[in-house]
Amino acid sequence: MKTKTKLIHLGRGQDLPVKAVNPSVMRASTILFKDHKTWQEYRELRKTQRVLSYGARGTETTFELEKLLCELEGGFRASLYPTGLAALAMVLLNYASKDSHFLITDGIYGPVRTICDLFLNKVGVEVEFLKADASDVESKIKPNTKLILCESPGSIMYEIIDVPKLCEIAHKHNIPVAIDSTYSSAYLSNPIKLGVDICVIAATKYLSGHSDVVMGCVIVNEKEYKNFNELPEALGLTTSPDDCYLVLRGMRTLGIRLKNHEENADKVVEFLQTRKEIKNIFYPKLPTHPNNEIFKRDFIGTNGMVTIEFNSGISKEQAIKFVDDLEYFSIGASWGGYESLATVTMPPRTATKVDSNRVFVRFHIGLEDASDLIADLEQAFNKIK
Repeated sequence: MKTKTKLIHLGRGQDLPVKAVNPSVMRASTILFKDHKTWQEYRELRKTQRVLSYGARGTETTFELEKLLCELEGGFRASLYPTGLAALAMVLLNYASKDSHFLITDGIYGPVRTICDLFLNKVGVEVEFLKADASDVESKIKPNTKLILCESPGSIMYEIIDVPKLCEIAHKHNIPVAIDSTYSSAYLSNPIKLGVDICVIAATKYLSGHSDVVMGCVIVNEKEYKNFNELPEALGLTTSPDDCYLVLRGMRTLGIRLKNHEENADKVVEFLQTRKEIKNIFYPKLPTHPNNEIFKRDFIGTNGMVTIEFNSGISKEQAIKFVDDLEYFSIGASWGGYESLATVTMPPRTATKVDSNRVFVRFHIGLEDASDLIADLEQAFNKIK
């Protein structure tokens, strides 16, 4: 079954002679058992299987979303969290122990650094940042390295990692590799099939696709599943079945939405290449983008994410006015919905220094007509003095 077909036919409940197109929303806190023996049987079963036992451990709606994610990513088991950041935090917490060493690539989602500062450092975990493309990973591995967390393409500047090579190096030292794969969202690339052990996706973004849900997903291979079977329950992390239903509904159109985001982004990037105000365009599909050949090998396409860097003659204040002058691009911190967004931003980097005088604007190219978006950008560029 191809990916587009999986998106339509999987995660829809039991195969019954008569059923609704969509799975039902099962809302439940208490699950009832006919007798004490059955209760104990299901408490034992839930250690290895997804069965009804208590609402916080999921309902049938939850299980359908988890099954669909596993089928798309090629994983063994999936678990759901209140936000994408909570999912990333769970990965870090699962491997955190005193005197352990974590390697994190520089292009990681910015708030992960806050987790490192507020929690990991306090419990004695040494965190070291790699270059965003992880090209220096082998030289940074230590005997006590317990986890490598990466993101590819990296946040804002979209640095590309040779993921199979990274996994080969890590596994040689028996180190699990986790990746934030929100950019690909179980469609554009499948990191577990490339060798990754743990895949994290913010369902808030493209999986939902409608800017009305916050949720995080962790999909793991069988080897690492043991690390995710108890701690989420112990911390009380769970998701709403209503949100699971909305993400399932959004995923039915994931393929066509991502294709349209890419087509619009291609047209916008073609226009941006004509503007003299721009110094750099960060878009992995461009042949000039660093490690573009790896991107073409491991991804089937891009999404709607594009970042520009203004020429040195344009100030941050001018960039802010440029964004304020846009009509069809709203200002918003998230992305992956149907709407276009623009924000003045600065890539957070630790292993490599980004000059604070550089001026970046990150776009999310939505599903509007591309000609309207280009006309909007043009009028805002023309107002820059």
